[in-house]
Amino acid sequence: MATRFRRRTKLRFRFNGGYLGSSFNELLNDQCPELRPDFKGSELSAPFLSSEGTTVLALRYEGGVLVAGDRLATIGHQVASREIDKVYATDLHSVMAIAGAAGPAIEMARLLRIQLEHYEKIEGAPLELEGKANTLAQLIKQNLPMAMQGLVVVPVFAGFDLRRSIGRLWRYEPTGGRYEERDFDSVGSGSIFARESLKKSYRRDLNRSLAINLAIEALTDAADEDRATGGVDLVRGIFPLIKLCEQQGTEDVEEEEIREAYDRVVASQRLRLSR
Repeated sequence: MATRFRRRTKLRFRFNGGYLGSSFNELLNDQCPELRPDFKGSELSAPFLSSEGTTVLALRYEGGVLVAGDRLATIGHQVASREIDKVYATDLHSVMAIAGAAGPAIEMARLLRIQLEHYEKIEGAPLELEGKANTLAQLIKQNLPMAMQGLVVVPVFAGFDLRRSIGRLWRYEPTGGRYEERDFDSVGSGSIFARESLKKSYRRDLNRSLAINLAIEALTDAADEDRATGGVDLVRGIFPLIKLCEQQGTEDVEEEEIREAYDRVVASQRLRLSR
């Protein structure tokens, strides 16, 4: 009986040399390895300057989890882009925010989204949130050869756990290690300032509005101390990206709501300075 089961399992995943399982990552390895972001043939022979993105953060609130990021990408001390997207919805109930080398990080976010879509189509049900976090850890580990050459990707991953009915978030290290954070976290060059800002005002009973205010305040504090973190650009009308992930799905916070939150943060800071 055990032998027949093993044979059936093998037939499910391989047929005429083609991978038919639920992992899009393995499908790429089998069919088109040259399309992988970490393909060996694309490794660098020497260090070079690449655009980098910082700062991103995630925090839990009473309805779920919030993920936010500034819009600035830099190459050394120069601005590479003022409107880079650092926050990506990977499926209906999960969000990834990127920091580090922008190119590999964006490709990793896209690959994770395709991987989760592929799994759901093959298995007929979405992967559980912790499985999604594990999948991202594997992608980061596979990027380690590129990280050793300077193209480090350090994301934040968060989502709403339908089984537990709570928001959850994880941080990662370049070797693929993942660590679940209880309340909030931030990564990137301005992360130390963002975390200190979050630590001052964070409460577990935050509602949606207060969570958005707290995220904007943390990014503003980070931009004030870290030159690689972009703050609100009122001249160009550029604001941070914020996504909320709740039981009903992922939602983009509208620019007008972010502007109003920023106005409240600035008014509060001016009041403190005037005392």
